[in-house]
Amino acid sequence: MRNIGIIAHIDAGKTTTTERILYFTGRTYKIGETHNGESVMDYLPYEKERGITITSAATSCTWKGMQINLVDTPGHVDFTAEVERSLRVLDGAVAIFCGKGGVEPQSETVWRQADKYQVPRIAYVNKLDAVGADYFQVVDQMKKRLGANPLVINLPVFQENNLIGLIDLISLKCFSFSRQSGEMDERPIPDHMEKTTSLYRQQLLEALADYDDELMELYLENEMIPDDLAKHVLRAQTISGNLVPVLCGSSYRNIGVQSLLDAIVDYLPAPQELDKITAVEADTGEAVQLTPDETSSLAGLVFKIVTDRHVGKLAFIRVYSGQLVTGGSVYNATKQRWEHIGRLLKMHANHREEVAAIKAGDIGAIIGLKDVGTGDTLSTEENPVLLENIDFPEPVISIAIEPKKKMDQIRVAEALSKISAEDPTFKVTVNPETGQTLISGMGELHLEVIAERLNREFKVEANLGQPQVAYKETITRAARGECRYVKQTGGRGQYAHVKLRVEPSEEFSVEHKIVGGAIPREYLPAVENGIREAVEEGPLKGYPLINLKVTVLDGSYHEVDSSELAFKMAGSLALKDALRNAGPKLLEPVMKLEITTPEEFTSSIINNINSKRGRLESMDAHQNIQIVKSLVPLAELFGYSTSIRSITQGRAGFSMQFSHYEVTGTAV
Repeated sequence: MRNIGIIAHIDAGKTTTTERILYFTGRTYKIGETHNGESVMDYLPYEKERGITITSAATSCTWKGMQINLVDTPGHVDFTAEVERSLRVLDGAVAIFCGKGGVEPQSETVWRQADKYQVPRIAYVNKLDAVGADYFQVVDQMKKRLGANPLVINLPVFQENNLIGLIDLISLKCFSFSRQSGEMDERPIPDHMEKTTSLYRQQLLEALADYDDELMELYLENEMIPDDLAKHVLRAQTISGNLVPVLCGSSYRNIGVQSLLDAIVDYLPAPQELDKITAVEADTGEAVQLTPDETSSLAGLVFKIVTDRHVGKLAFIRVYSGQLVTGGSVYNATKQRWEHIGRLLKMHANHREEVAAIKAGDIGAIIGLKDVGTGDTLSTEENPVLLENIDFPEPVISIAIEPKKKMDQIRVAEALSKISAEDPTFKVTVNPETGQTLISGMGELHLEVIAERLNREFKVEANLGQPQVAYKETITRAARGECRYVKQTGGRGQYAHVKLRVEPSEEFSVEHKIVGGAIPREYLPAVENGIREAVEEGPLKGYPLINLKVTVLDGSYHEVDSSELAFKMAGSLALKDALRNAGPKLLEPVMKLEITTPEEFTSSIINNINSKRGRLESMDAHQNIQIVKSLVPLAELFGYSTSIRSITQGRAGFSMQFSHYEVTGTAV
């Protein structure tokens, strides 16, 4: 068995390659083209319309007697969570690079994600039939930009500038491909390719000889090196992450896909070949090693939740040890509760096949779990274990949302709640100051797709707007205020008299220093209530006040006319009187901004931060990447994901979180 993912920058040909894999393995009988909206893996309507992958789709096929569980992931940075959760549960990956575009921005991001989870990978340079494609330049970029150790095992063969086939450097055979059917034919290595073939074959053997003594001896003595030995050494070094085998082709033209399938089987690991997975015992916190064996105790990680109209909640799971059985019960060690398994499915994009069990090493989906979320571990109550959770990036952009019709308010809230249960990078919050519902995501396209889902899946329409910055107000100096509240309306009147002092402080507080019963004790809570209401609306723009201390000093009362209401009004008006003389200032939220960028864009990013009233905090270099940390007002950061992509050609990533409030330097 092989559990692999297809990862790449947008438009490198992931879905096209996956469609060809399904065709050549006999899983489908017709090739679905992405540009015609017919691909099997991009089955959602908004994926078909845009011609891009938005959610990772799982399928399985068989090649040379080997079951391959395949996950096609999105290439767009807005849907990076889909790549993150797929890589967490996969054993290997095929990184696809465009022969023309080479190592593109999102290629770097997904490569780093694969590094994080130590996923062995092979590289496939696609689109070599395109004008301007350069195979060897892409291999060179892999070394420079990704810090990878690529090893060329295929060479492209051109005839009159047309890609017609490839040379396998391990078997030293040349294959041509029919562009219509993809049929392979062996043919002699062309004369003009012999020198290049000899050079790259030597480089291949030299690289492998560094890792194996037997191969080194044969190489030094100019002996014939068996194909099996070369493949064995290359497989071991690919799994350990020392080498990345590089293949080439043009998936759209049906060239090189069978060689890629061979490489998946030959060089990527089976679940049993990887290091044992470490989990922790839920009760003691002690580390335990899991054996990928169906007879062991159950441990599986839920890596994706999908809400389905027909069956409810669909939980995608990777089983690391033991097995799940239809109709059985499992223990959710994360939430500490029992769950009943309704049905078990093997997924083929949006088609499903019911199975009786999902065994160790396999990937499938469960119907019937009530309270399960992304990152939950399913195990047994006798041996409850917790697998390492999946880390997702924080959302970076927020917009306000409201239903078009008032009656849809509850339906919109329910729909947003379902979407946030599926998507860990999508958050819904209500701003207490402005009363707006804010939705946050990874980028404008992400939120656009969510708005479209509300309309199509949940049949509710919503308006998207701009969020408001939640400003605050404060004071800069101490001041006194007084209010003598007198109201005579015929009959019983209203009387209250309050004197107080305000001063800057670390946090808001109210203190009473009344002597001699100038204000009776029973009226003091009313004075405090008036003060607390008044700080909700500052003197400048009506934003809430923070960081001040109010001390009630003195006052007077009337035996008959004083009341709680009168003292509440007096407390509120006395505070407003004091604030006018206390040097009020407007405060704005400031965000901690951390940008990860290739070195060549550092100066452009610093200039951009300065133009946004930002302050540089620190800069750290890591290999050829700079990590720039700064403090920038939130008001300057709306739409920042778009502007940073344009500055850095999309090669920088960033995260931001709230830091503190400070006096604003601009008019609001």
